[in-house]
Amino acid sequence: MTTQTTTRDRMSVAEILQAFLPVDAPLRVCAYDGSVFGSADARLEIEVLSPRAVQHVVTAPGDLGLARAYLSGELRLGGVHPGAPHDLFAVLEHLRKEVARRPDARTLARVARSLGPSAVRRPPVPDLEAPPGWQRALHGLRRHTRARDLEVVSSHYDVSNRFYELVLGPSMTYTCAVYPDEGATLEQSQEHKYRLVHDKLALAPGDRLLDLGCGWGGMVRHAARRGVRALGVTLSAEQAAWAQREIEREGLGDLAEVRLQDYRDVPERDFDAVSSIGMTEHIGRDHYGEYFGEVRELLRPGGLFLNHCITRPVTVGPARAGRFIDRYVFPDGELSAGGTVLAAIQDAGLEVHHAENLRQHYARTLAGWCANLVEHWEECVAEVGEPKARLWGLYMGACQYGFETDVTELFHVLAQRPLAPRRPAPVPLRPWWGG
Repeated sequence: MTTQTTTRDRMSVAEILQAFLPVDAPLRVCAYDGSVFGSADARLEIEVLSPRAVQHVVTAPGDLGLARAYLSGELRLGGVHPGAPHDLFAVLEHLRKEVARRPDARTLARVARSLGPSAVRRPPVPDLEAPPGWQRALHGLRRHTRARDLEVVSSHYDVSNRFYELVLGPSMTYTCAVYPDEGATLEQSQEHKYRLVHDKLALAPGDRLLDLGCGWGGMVRHAARRGVRALGVTLSAEQAAWAQREIEREGLGDLAEVRLQDYRDVPERDFDAVSSIGMTEHIGRDHYGEYFGEVRELLRPGGLFLNHCITRPVTVGPARAGRFIDRYVFPDGELSAGGTVLAAIQDAGLEVHHAENLRQHYARTLAGWCANLVEHWEECVAEVGEPKARLWGLYMGACQYGFETDVTELFHVLAQRPLAPRRPAPVPLRPWWGG
């Protein structure tokens, strides 16, 4: 008896995939060896272009292997716009988590013989991939030091302001919108979000607002247009330059400013309000106490604080993001449960008045960004290159799926600095803002 794989034993790429998926899987797969799996009228077609695609998936099972194969150009979409990779990821996530099955032992043995030893050799990874966390630590790149935070923020945000304009839209807002109704557009909903934050913070003309991690200055300019003296700080040089130009263009220079500055270096104190919109995700759970403690010191007694951040639905399990997000999008990123964030705010000496989960709004926001990427695909590719454009579609599609299925959530927490120990600041009996 021989152990050599015979022609009869060898499985095609389509047969290998079919071993892991049911016959009615909602896609069609066409492989480089000419084999096909799935219905001809499936909504989505995936082309497996080379053995390297299989190698990527075998050597890094799950989202990382799929991402590597797609970003390397070894997987291609058929029948949809090339700038719609969110469709691919949504389907693959559904297959991986809800449809995929494990073949029996005999079939697995046939798969192994068919693939051969070359399948377990890892091919070169895309240039966009960051080293794993253990390797970063080995080279002295400690998480959430000032230098490391600056490097990570710059790598993500200092890409191309024009690219962000195309994807985010005119608001240049890279955080969850709040949709006032089913028919609202992305731009209307981003403006509604800023109004909601403004109203929750009870801002009035002449008040002083500090926006931490201010991005391209959307909240700063919104408040300044209403007579608020607003300061924003960011670690992204591209964001700061773009925001300051926009402030001058709108004639808001007397009221608004955006600085390239670490939040720990803001010298001013006694702000009437502090907003943190999409900043906490970059802090790291071990640094919540330091962060929210600094927020407390930045506020005047009685001042209000609004924290807007992505969270997890459970308090147990690791806080770090999955391998795809960690290697390609937010190295060192961490997500905690909404209750964990809320407790840290309370432990810093701030009184929490209100919290709400805006998970559904972020799924809609991401769908809007993905649609913008599809609409402006050619210009986005010209601006940052096809690998980076593919990466952003994949990332936003993955996040959209996460918010749709409650893998991730978005918490708004409103808190206040007491007037003194055991002396809370007075507030109205019921919420003073609209939805």
